[in-house]
Amino acid sequence: MRKPLLTGALLAGAVTAALMTAPTPANAIAHGEDVPIGRYAFSVKLTMTGIPTADGGRRNSGCSGALVAARWIITAGHCFRDATGTRVEYPVADLTTATVGRTDLTDPSRGQLRTVIRVRQSPTADVALAELDKPVRGIRPIKLGSRPPAVGTVVRLTGYGSLTSSNPVPATRLQTGQLTVVQVGDSVTGFHGYAPQPDTTPCPYDSGGPYFVEKRGGPRLVAVVSNGPSCPHTQVENGARTDNITGWITEVIHSK
Repeated sequence: MRKPLLTGALLAGAVTAALMTAPTPANAIAHGEDVPIGRYAFSVKLTMTGIPTADGGRRNSGCSGALVAARWIITAGHCFRDATGTRVEYPVADLTTATVGRTDLTDPSRGQLRTVIRVRQSPTADVALAELDKPVRGIRPIKLGSRPPAVGTVVRLTGYGSLTSSNPVPATRLQTGQLTVVQVGDSVTGFHGYAPQPDTTPCPYDSGGPYFVEKRGGPRLVAVVSNGPSCPHTQVENGARTDNITGWITEVIHSK
């Protein structure tokens, strides 16, 4: 069954404590590799604490994303869902923290922390833009690609997700891997794992992570992680297209 690459834990005392203190895997993105410190600094770790559930409880969760402007990050639309599972245009958690530019999350001397204060949902794709409480300084946002990548194009992905879909735990080190474009639809781009292994694929908590082409002049965003089979896998991974909604993205990030 294909499902969004986001998961959560109930806020029930011992469960929450276990999530916060249990050892985390060194890897994310199944069969990916460590990102060198400071590389792809536009990558974002989203931490949501206290998300309402349908039974009246609370859960924690997380997503990945990318900085697209000093006060805006892009991620998956399903990262902001209410207790009924409906995508919404507001932070659903009691607190949603964006960690920007911190390759190793255990190193508080690097990166910047911001709070998400507003959300906008794309009307056509599983994409959301989240506004931050104050600008991120000294980190260059990722550029927006305005053309779909051709089938066969190799793209790169970054994310703070788990190593596997089995008992997933968010990673503490930013991971990266490469995939190839296999199909382009109206709102979805399909990818296959490429390197370091043919089953290099996103995992839980990688939702919203950026797929980008590496070009002279800097990386260009083409999609964000949306959904796929349990990782790792060699099937088609669905990314929510961003290249065909650059007009909407630009309008939102320049709105007041």
